[in-house]
Amino acid sequence: MDKSNFSNFDQFRILKYVVRWFLYVLPVSVAVGSLIALFLWLLDKATELRFANEWLLYLLPVIGVVIVAAYKFKGKNSEAGNNLVMDEIHKPGGGIPFRMTPFVLISTVMTHLFGGSAGREGTAVQIGGSISNFIGKLLKLKPEDMRILLMTGVAAGFGAVFGTPVAGAIFALEVLAIGRIKYDALLPALMAAVMADIVCSAYGITHTQYSISYHLQQAVGVLNLRIDYKVLIFAVFAGVLFGLTSHLFAFSIKSLKQLFHKYIKWKLLIPVLGGLSIIALTFILGTNDYLGLGVETASGAGNSIVNAFRAGEVDNFSWLWKLIFTVITLSTGFKGGEVTPLFFIGATLGSVFAFHTGMPVDLFAGMGFIAVFAGATNTPLACTIMGVELFGSEHVLYFAVACFVAYYFSGHSGIYSSQKLSVPKGDISK
Repeated sequence: MDKSNFSNFDQFRILKYVVRWFLYVLPVSVAVGSLIALFLWLLDKATELRFANEWLLYLLPVIGVVIVAAYKFKGKNSEAGNNLVMDEIHKPGGGIPFRMTPFVLISTVMTHLFGGSAGREGTAVQIGGSISNFIGKLLKLKPEDMRILLMTGVAAGFGAVFGTPVAGAIFALEVLAIGRIKYDALLPALMAAVMADIVCSAYGITHTQYSISYHLQQAVGVLNLRIDYKVLIFAVFAGVLFGLTSHLFAFSIKSLKQLFHKYIKWKLLIPVLGGLSIIALTFILGTNDYLGLGVETASGAGNSIVNAFRAGEVDNFSWLWKLIFTVITLSTGFKGGEVTPLFFIGATLGSVFAFHTGMPVDLFAGMGFIAVFAGATNTPLACTIMGVELFGSEHVLYFAVACFVAYYFSGHSGIYSSQKLSVPKGDISK
């Protein structure tokens, strides 16, 4: 593009652009922020109810059949979930059914209530995509503006559900294509994520607070940098491990889903097998720690994201068991996101790695928390920023190293099949 065309910069025209997009984004943010608040409230109540009534797990196979049947007979193309939203952003036209919002909200809450191992990001993204598509149609937006509005919906949902608006905005731009970011939706996405987070918080919704107590007491090295080089080196090794785990997670979900659909002709049998597998594994392991979100346990002790930040609190293979539980849940038709389980997998893996290598457990739990997610979604920038928003900026270098290394070692696949490959990771031609 010839930059000379913009030599006489029209500030008023830019102001009109900002005001116009603020007005477009405002109803999206209010609606998405309100629905995310409702969703998080329902999720908390469902988790409390499951903690108090462990017998609900026995109904998981039945609920799985109900969910799969509802999507099959009434859900239209809502079954495609996050990938449908991404496809519409890549090429607007097919539309996102408004029914996606109630379908994914109710089915995710049901999955958690009866013990499925799933997350909440997928629900938030689908709510954001469905609502923004509905509002865009009401406003009769042209395709290019509709594409941007859908991205603001993704940013609003992600930013509100985790309380990380800046990461939400970057995630909406970064997740569409591996290796390339287009900034045309940057300001609208940021506005949407910030406003949706404000609206969600206004309902009294709070997010789990994490903290890293590790601090480097004095500057070291000839450049007087506040860096522990030993920690930095181990962060690289941990990043490789986080990336390989991300790849294992994405590969396992894809492979198990294909396996079920290839060999089981009666599709309603798939969630039954998935639910029975979860029940059996729970009894074999003798713990409910791997059901639901996994942020906390009913007793406060055991394997959870919160406990991963404390030395010796989680089992050595807790990350692997959570991976298995989540892969079974999401591969057999239950609904929810992948991200919170990825937080669990990464935080517990980082905690175990640090405990056995003498590294700061809380720091490496935080690094794993964001880095496994970065590798699985191919969004290292958004995840680095998420680390700053969740844990503070002191350790941003370690966060970046873990996320960037995990991004490269996770390969070119991920949990979103509609994610395009724009720039390969390294020179794969050699």
